[in-house]
Amino acid sequence: MAKQTQKKRPPTDGRPLEQIAALPFRIAENGGIEVLVMTSRETQRVVIPKGWPMKNRKSWTSAKIEARQEAGVIGDISRKPIGYYRYWKRLEGYFALVKVAVYPLAFRRQLADWRERHERSQVWLAAEDAALLVDEPELGAIMLEFGQSREARRLTRPSGPAADDDENRRRRAERGAASASV
Repeated sequence: MAKQTQKKRPPTDGRPLEQIAALPFRIAENGGIEVLVMTSRETQRVVIPKGWPMKNRKSWTSAKIEARQEAGVIGDISRKPIGYYRYWKRLEGYFALVKVAVYPLAFRRQLADWRERHERSQVWLAAEDAALLVDEPELGAIMLEFGQSREARRLTRPSGPAADDDENRRRRAERGAASASV
């Protein structure tokens, strides 16, 4: 799949360019929130999957595609961003201010192979630890706030018919155990 980019505005425009990002997360064994961070390809900074919005796609869909291409991560993504951060991006001949919308992505699985697998390192960290490693303070604040919120746990709950079946089975089992102990 060819990478689609947004039309670049001139650097003198004054408005920030816009990007999208996915924040892959999961519930750790200790019950805390872990986020996936990785290195950037060129500078080896600690980042999350991000890129330019894709033509004819919703922003959250573009973020989900970036997570798959850059980190091999598959999951359920929120249609609503959890925050925005800004950073300076080095472009040909100048720096541009970029505003990034961050969409949480509830981790389900990781592909065995993906486009940028051999170009980046990645690690799951507690949200608090990941926040300390990223260069962008606003992104660190987003990670910290998300890691301490109830939103992450709500987003990791399964939904749909299969989840309803699981919930009904759990309730029947609880009722059965309660009646057996009487």
